[in-house]
Amino acid sequence: MSVSDTPDWPTSHLLAADAAFMALTREPEPLTLDCDSLPREVGKHPRLPSGVVALPALRDWLLAHPRDYAGRDAVWRELVLRARLHGKEWTIAAVGMAMPALVRIAGQLSAGYRGDPADIDSEVLTGFLEALRDHLDLTRPALYASLTMAAFRAGRRLRLADDQAVPVEDIDHVAAGSRTPKVPYGHPDLLVRRAGTLQVIDEADVQPWIEIRLGRRAPEPIAARLGITVDALRMRLARADERLARAVADGSLTEIASTEAVARTADQARRRTSIRAGRAGGGRGSAATRGLAVAA
Repeated sequence: MSVSDTPDWPTSHLLAADAAFMALTREPEPLTLDCDSLPREVGKHPRLPSGVVALPALRDWLLAHPRDYAGRDAVWRELVLRARLHGKEWTIAAVGMAMPALVRIAGQLSAGYRGDPADIDSEVLTGFLEALRDHLDLTRPALYASLTMAAFRAGRRLRLADDQAVPVEDIDHVAAGSRTPKVPYGHPDLLVRRAGTLQVIDEADVQPWIEIRLGRRAPEPIAARLGITVDALRMRLARADERLARAVADGSLTEIASTEAVARTADQARRRTSIRAGRAGGGRGSAATRGLAVAA
C-alpha cells in the first residue's frame, strides 16, 4: 500500500505534496544539498550554511535570511536542475522547499472563494510545477520569485474565472453557428518540419526547436538527451531561428521550392553536418573548416 492510500492522507494536492516532502526528508536518510558544491555566480558570494545540509534545515535558513538573494538563487538553480534531470524525488523536494510561500498564496486566493479551496491548491501547485519543469529560465535572477509568481498567476486565473462566472437559467436559445477561426490558425510545427525536410535547418534541430520554441519546454533535459550542453543547444536553435526567418521571408517554406533552392540548401546542410561531425570527433579543424563554421 502506498503512502497516499493511508486514511489520513490529505485530500488537497498541495498538502499531499507537503506530506510527501516530509517523508523524503525525515531521518535517517533525508534529502540533502552540499552547499559548498553549489555553483556561485561571478562576483556574488552567498552566505549559505557550509557543508551538507538537510533540506528542511536549508529551507529554514533561507526563510531566516530573506535578503541573501545570491544564496537563494544558487540553491534554487540546483533544485530546478535536479527536478528537471533527476525526476520525481527532486520535484517533490522543490515543492516542499517552496511550501511556505505556496500555502500562503493558496490561503490568500481562497479567501471568499465560492468553490472548493482544494481546487485553488491544485491550480497553485500546477502553476509552480509547470514553471519548475519547463518555463523557468535558469539564466535569469530571482528564480524563487519567478516560481512563486507562476503559482500565484495560476491560482488567480481560477479565482477570476469563478468571480466572472454568471449562472443563467437557460442557454438553449443561443445559436451555436459556425465562425471563422482566429489568425494564425495554421500549424507552425508543420512549417518547421518542412524546413527540416528541405534542409533549411538540420533535421536534428527540428524536434528540439518544436519542443522549446513552441512547447516552451525546458532546455536542460533536451540538451542532456542530445548529449550536448545547454549553451550549445541554445546556439543551434538561434541559428535555426535565423535560417527559418530567412526562409519565410523569401518564400522558401510557403511556396514551391525551386530545384536550385533545394540544391543550395542541401549543400549548406552537408557542410553543417560535416562541421558538426568534426567537432564531435574532437578535431580542431583547419582554418578553412572554421571559416565554413562561421558561414553555416
